[in-house]
Amino acid sequence: MLPPHPDTYLQAVRVALQGQIVFGNLEGTLTNATSSAKCPGLSTECFADRNPPKYASILRQAGFTLLNSANNHAHDFGGQGITDTTAALQAAGIVQDGLPGQIGLMTVAGTTVAFVGFAPYANANSLLDLAAAKALIARAKAEADLVVVYMHAGAEGPGAGHVTGHEEFYLGEDRGNPRAFARAAIDDGADLVLASGPHILRGMETYQGHLIAYSLGNFASYRFFSTPGMLGLSGVLTVTLSSTGTLVGGHFTSLRLSRSGQPSLDPNGAAASFVNTLSADDFGSSAVTILPSGQLSLRAAGGRG
Repeated sequence: MLPPHPDTYLQAVRVALQGQIVFGNLEGTLTNATSSAKCPGLSTECFADRNPPKYASILRQAGFTLLNSANNHAHDFGGQGITDTTAALQAAGIVQDGLPGQIGLMTVAGTTVAFVGFAPYANANSLLDLAAAKALIARAKAEADLVVVYMHAGAEGPGAGHVTGHEEFYLGEDRGNPRAFARAAIDDGADLVLASGPHILRGMETYQGHLIAYSLGNFASYRFFSTPGMLGLSGVLTVTLSSTGTLVGGHFTSLRLSRSGQPSLDPNGAAASFVNTLSADDFGSSAVTILPSGQLSLRAAGGRG
């Protein structure tokens, strides 16, 4: 099922997708392949995600400059799906990260930023292997001035809003310990950690002076993700870092998803209020607060320890 007017589907939120680098998680593939070894035959219990390759240009026009493939749907259509997705992103001028060993590099005003994506799977940069993750972050640090880590980690669904601080599972699958991994990533040299795996918003904290956003939820879909209640809340996080990785500031734009999954700006700020509650509950003195203006209050941000 595809939206009837894909070129304008993200028009209402393009104002929020402004930045020198605009990053997102691409939950699936950009391919015309019709065969999925993951979901042979017809099944309502298996999900193989794809969009037409031409949608890469739509994502670029909306503002995205870098997209992540470290998730549980990047390999839904096998090698052909991976090849087609990479080709489509390159043709649209979008940098890719998240495939095994892959580091996405962008240079802005003389500062090179590396993006490294992790997920709890053998066909991705595994966040379950902390030693391998440390080595990859070190390689990214050697290639760039700043390092941003993305993690597709944690349980998912309407009851998964809280960061437990323990190993999290979904349908029996080990989804890692998001807090332990995120903090280890910063200890290993990351300047910022982002996530979206739980498919619901989670809280934010500062650790050693660096921001961790434990889940930014779902940004957009079309008649695929469930959107009632808290599942319909989303947001765009804007972060400003200095050329040395110092956290300068940030802003959170609250969004709301329609029944079909189309995002729009939410002037009532329901998503920000939800994130504030989660942050305060889960992180105490290290919690980040979103002010009514959308600006982030980074009271706990200090230098790297």
